[in-house]
Amino acid sequence: MAETVHLAERTPKVSAEDLLAGFHPSYRFGEVSFDTYIPDPQYPSQAEAVQQLRAFASSIKPRPGSGRGNGRGSGRDSSGGGLLGFLRGGKSASSKSTSSKAGKGTTAATGVYLDGGFGVGKTHLLASTWHAAPGPKAFGTFVEYTNLVGALSFRKTVDVLKEYTLVCIDEFELDDPGDTVLMSRLMRELADAGVKLVATSNTLPGSLGEGRFAAQDFKREIQVLADQFEVIRIDGEDYRHRGLADAPEPLADDQLRELAAERFPEADVVAEDDFTDLTANLSRVHPSRYRKMVEDVDVMVLHHVETISEQAMALRFVVLADRLYDKDVPVIASGVPFDQLFTEEMMAGGYLKKYFRTISRMTALVREGQMGESGL
Repeated sequence: MAETVHLAERTPKVSAEDLLAGFHPSYRFGEVSFDTYIPDPQYPSQAEAVQQLRAFASSIKPRPGSGRGNGRGSGRDSSGGGLLGFLRGGKSASSKSTSSKAGKGTTAATGVYLDGGFGVGKTHLLASTWHAAPGPKAFGTFVEYTNLVGALSFRKTVDVLKEYTLVCIDEFELDDPGDTVLMSRLMRELADAGVKLVATSNTLPGSLGEGRFAAQDFKREIQVLADQFEVIRIDGEDYRHRGLADAPEPLADDQLRELAAERFPEADVVAEDDFTDLTANLSRVHPSRYRKMVEDVDVMVLHHVETISEQAMALRFVVLADRLYDKDVPVIASGVPFDQLFTEEMMAGGYLKKYFRTISRMTALVREGQMGESGL
């Protein structure tokens, strides 16, 4: 019989070693490689990106006494769009001139930026690069790195990560000027220490940071670092041409426990919480500890889901949703459907990308929990 726990009662203690131990690809990308990536023949940039990232990973020199791993990839070199295009003030080179730098230029670069839309395989490629490079190395989302700085302090984070060969940053974000400047400083110091960097962003080219804050201030902060990055453009089917699965109807509250036991008889740990109690605890626990909070959970039962109306709480729930999705934890819930998790104002605001991702991920997990669909 499964053990029932309550996340609302958990206040995990996480050491610096525990935090850093979590900086690796999630369960979903734990065994990917360049060899397991299947490029779409309609988009040659994907196969080209595999070659470029292989070259970049092989150019990374191991630290004394460290070993190697394995990896996978897709995309094309470009200097025009996305994060680096924004950093460079929108200046773009022709595809001919950028492609001529592919291979040799990529291996010499301080860092690589994977540029493309939603769902074109950037995280898969990022994880493959991590697997292929020698260690020590780190892999985490933009939010996880900012949380690490919050937990350890900026200087301690730099001191730890500057000993690494590679730092991978997934989902680089420009929607918070303070965090963006913080990450630009961190990246510059790591680059100065000889650490190789690879970053991705899920924002469509040309829209990063748009309308969010003073672009000139940001470019002044990161311009020097931007010039050291090689941009690999990854083309593919645009996310806007794909339909999201509908959020299933919430269940009656008295059905949740029975359905969890019926669908997941082999689960060892079931987290069962009231949504209000859970979110109250999220406000007390630092987001860097959410991974530890859910590390042993096999299934989540969530009572009385409500629309979140406070931005600070919404952003914390985004982090929890990412940790649940990383572990592929099925969710069974009552209350409002997850496509109503955030207010209309939030869904039209500067954090839309994060909220869209969270709705998508929570919908996938609840479809897995209540309908038996795979969340992978």
